[in-house]
Amino acid sequence: MTGTAADFVWLAPLLALAGFVLNGALALWRPAAKTAVSVIGVGVLVGAFVVAVLTFRAFAGLETDVPLLFRYWSWMPVGELQLDVALQVDQLSTVMLLVVTGVGSLIHLFSVGYMREDPGYARYFAYLNLFVFFMLVLVLGANFAVLFVGWEGVGLCSYLLIGFWFTETVNADAGRKAFVVNRIGDFGFLLAMLMIFWATGSLDFGAVFGQAPAAFDAGGAAITGITLLLFLGCTGKSAQIPLYTWLPDAMQGPTPVSALIHAATMVTAGVYLVARCGVLFALAPLSSAVVAGTGALTALFAATIALKQWDIKRVLAYSTISQLGYMFLAVGTGGAAMAAGIFHLATHAFFKALLFLGSGSVIFAMHRAYHATHSPEDAQDMRNMGGLRRFMPWTAMLMWIATLAIAGVPFFSGFFSKDEILAAAFARGTVHPQWLVFWAIGLVAALLTAFYMTRLMLYTFHGPNRTGERERQHLAEAPWMMTGPLLVLGVLSAVGGLLNLPALWGGNAWLHHWLEPVTESAVVDAVPPLSHGTEWVLVGIAVAVAVLGVVGAWRLLKPAGLVPAREAPAERGFQRVLRNKWYVDEIYDALIVRPIVWLSREVLWKRVDQRLVDGAGVNGAARAARAWGALGTRLQNGQVGVYVALFVVGVLLVLWRAIG
Repeated sequence: MTGTAADFVWLAPLLALAGFVLNGALALWRPAAKTAVSVIGVGVLVGAFVVAVLTFRAFAGLETDVPLLFRYWSWMPVGELQLDVALQVDQLSTVMLLVVTGVGSLIHLFSVGYMREDPGYARYFAYLNLFVFFMLVLVLGANFAVLFVGWEGVGLCSYLLIGFWFTETVNADAGRKAFVVNRIGDFGFLLAMLMIFWATGSLDFGAVFGQAPAAFDAGGAAITGITLLLFLGCTGKSAQIPLYTWLPDAMQGPTPVSALIHAATMVTAGVYLVARCGVLFALAPLSSAVVAGTGALTALFAATIALKQWDIKRVLAYSTISQLGYMFLAVGTGGAAMAAGIFHLATHAFFKALLFLGSGSVIFAMHRAYHATHSPEDAQDMRNMGGLRRFMPWTAMLMWIATLAIAGVPFFSGFFSKDEILAAAFARGTVHPQWLVFWAIGLVAALLTAFYMTRLMLYTFHGPNRTGERERQHLAEAPWMMTGPLLVLGVLSAVGGLLNLPALWGGNAWLHHWLEPVTESAVVDAVPPLSHGTEWVLVGIAVAVAVLGVVGAWRLLKPAGLVPAREAPAERGFQRVLRNKWYVDEIYDALIVRPIVWLSREVLWKRVDQRLVDGAGVNGAARAARAWGALGTRLQNGQVGVYVALFVVGVLLVLWRAIG
């Protein structure tokens, strides 16, 4: 114990867990008590944020590079395996703690207005509180086992919340898809944990990272295998190639859930894990290159798909996949670039939460306008919108701030964080040329990001309104309960870059220095610093790319020529390929899903289970027992002569056996 507010860090996850228990009880016994549900659901998150702020201040006041460990009880004392339920407070966990509770609180507040009329209101907040609880366990865990509990917990909660409206098959299927795809990655993570314990005899972060340089040969097969398996888990949780396909379907859940998953919780878990295990990845240059390369490729690939999506939430979903790619490019680059990755994680939380909640306000208004006349999907199709800035000026203005931030336009938050990532990749490329390829891919992805986000804004808020004359009368700004969080996120999206303003812009790179105790041990190899002249050239290129994307979309796209979805012609040629997401889901279905279903049904079920196990095994044993029973009934017929004959035969057999 340190005798500071950091000693009470356990209160943050405990408050979220208490919210789940209380709202879960209300969901069972008093589902109509929505005021109580709101106070509990939002109150526990605000309380957790206060704990996070006090913990951060207390830890910063200690001026120490040594993590604070809080061990509460022994969990698995089995032979050499000694695992405690323990939390760790350090530079990385405090940043994640602030992001999760801060942005999470705003999303909970928005949910009060968005979900108020839903009959499952109490159940919704119970799941939402549980989601935050497991995410806090994940980022505060002091060993791989505690982290893995949070890791699996957020997977469970994503299933519950994505399929929240489970009475509709498409929603239930989306929840199952997220759960199954994540299990693939989690299997890799579990194998990595077993290999780590086999090599180091521990799963505690301090012991593992301290022993790693001596326990593993740099670049060896063992550490490369472990880190690749860890990254497999990350591709599932953080939706990277090849396990990204669940995240777009996750849009079937309520929009605030999408904001929570994309901005503050689940999908950031993979980036956090690589940053936490930076010591291990520094010993595996091949794995670091795979992480960075996969991130760059995912950033570009997802951006191309976003170009032709019409569902406003799906555009943002592919945007998240793309932006996560930038984060992995950063943490795969290693060293100081890891701080750039965490910086982008934080700024992305600001502007992506704003974009999703803003889209939620739009959908909320569209649902009111389309009530009983259109399907729910119509309320999310940008072809049915247009001109909404006249009816929702605050939402339009705030979403433009977030759009300029994600596009990398100076001097919004995303400009600084994305620029740092690209500059770090370029600097690494001066030593390893493949990183120059990653840098170039990142630039192209940035161009596409600026283009498709401007497209979203133009088709949603500009041009003529396409909702219909009668429906237009119901369009209006969302209640203050929903607009208030947008204002806060708008400010953060605009000025969030001050968290790590680099020296090039007259800042002191605060976040970079704050995370140095974590990132300095994650240096893969020495990279010479870029000159100021080179840095300014890279900044100029990044700015030119962002401006080209925004201006290009504004000049090339014609909102006035767009028609409502029901009248729109089908896409043709390459546009159809992008509209259908490169047919990746169809390819997975043909190569993986259908063969597994066939094997399960035709071979394992019908032949092995029904014929072999049931037929020859269970039913065969039953038939044999009946046959022996039938034979016994014929021998037990009550005739003394038969019994005497059997007795004589038995005696003769005994004598023959004895003589023989």
